[in-house]
Amino acid sequence: MGDIVVIGGGIVGLSTAISLSRRFPHARLVVIEKEDRWAKHQTGNNSGVIHSGIYYKPGSLKAKFATEGNRQLVEFCEKNDVNYEQCGKLIVATKQSELPLLENLYQRGIANGLDISIVDDEQIKQQEPYVKGIKAIKVPQAGIVDYKQVCETMVLLLKEQGAELYLNTEVKKVLEHDHNVEIITTQNTFTASYVVNCAGLHSDRVTKMTGVEADLQIVPFRGEYYELKPEKIHLVKNLIYPVPNPDFPFLGVHFTRMVQGGVEAGPNAVLSLKREGYKKADIDLKDISEVMKYKGFWKLAAKYWKEGAKEMWRSYSKKAFVKSLQELIPSIQEDDLVPASAGVRAQALQSDGTLVDDFFITSGKRSIHVCNAPSPAATACLPIGKEIANRVPEMNISPRWIVHS
Repeated sequence: MGDIVVIGGGIVGLSTAISLSRRFPHARLVVIEKEDRWAKHQTGNNSGVIHSGIYYKPGSLKAKFATEGNRQLVEFCEKNDVNYEQCGKLIVATKQSELPLLENLYQRGIANGLDISIVDDEQIKQQEPYVKGIKAIKVPQAGIVDYKQVCETMVLLLKEQGAELYLNTEVKKVLEHDHNVEIITTQNTFTASYVVNCAGLHSDRVTKMTGVEADLQIVPFRGEYYELKPEKIHLVKNLIYPVPNPDFPFLGVHFTRMVQGGVEAGPNAVLSLKREGYKKADIDLKDISEVMKYKGFWKLAAKYWKEGAKEMWRSYSKKAFVKSLQELIPSIQEDDLVPASAGVRAQALQSDGTLVDDFFITSGKRSIHVCNAPSPAATACLPIGKEIANRVPEMNISPRWIVHS
């Protein structure tokens, strides 16, 4: 059935599988996913933004792949009738102290090749009548899309190309040998020539299974959202973002019009007590124990404890959450918002307390591991997939591989 196994059925795993099928058209390819449906976690619980690449350090993989991915994703949606819209967004400075940060962000966007502009308060009002700001960056390349529909389309394409796709198949052990690799799962044991780990929230664990050493651990951060009531969605025309704190690796609470309708507000960013913990009450003792025992977490906490405390307060106080939103749209009130579903970000953290800022991909003897691919990975999925496929070496792909029931 296959010569290459991809672990993980989110958007990065599926796009990687598509690139692998193009690079190795005669190889047999399998994608395995532990859940009962594709794109159940990070991909299926994000806000559906097509990012432009403005935020990321010039020359980084995030900057390169986000800008390339934006263009390629739009082309993919056009070609495959996936619902999307390049509606643009505003990154709004609401106080004088933010103007130098806005200018730095503008220069970063220019360095990343974006066609952006700075607009004044009157121009802000023309685009977003309810926003109060003094200056903003207009980013026409930003957009919205249904990433679940993108993944459903990728699954259909993979089936057409002859790939084998397995749901409800959780990896328990990976054994790398000189001439093959064994993937032991809850359903079968697969023996193949190469394995690609796109396991997202569990990517560090799969990496360790192969014996590959990487100085990082996944720390899950839950992003909590509210949704505007239907009678209040007129307050937001498209995408409205604050100027991000350059010392904190999250973008701040913002407004996102969704392609399927409605407007989301958020997210905050709080430590999740479970890797797949979408509710405050979700706790997994193994997951939280790993975080608490990891020295990198405590170094991170010591550095960002003030920001972390604010995020926690916003998590438990709707009033505090709304106060942050009112910096952008002063007329927003608590009664205008209802709770929406949350997402969990798989953020890699190094032992010295440094959050891995860029996409991080490493290799073993017969394996490639995507160890850090948070936002904007959905936007960047197609160039990420191509990069991973190009890293799989030309090898004597065995004429068949074995599945042990």
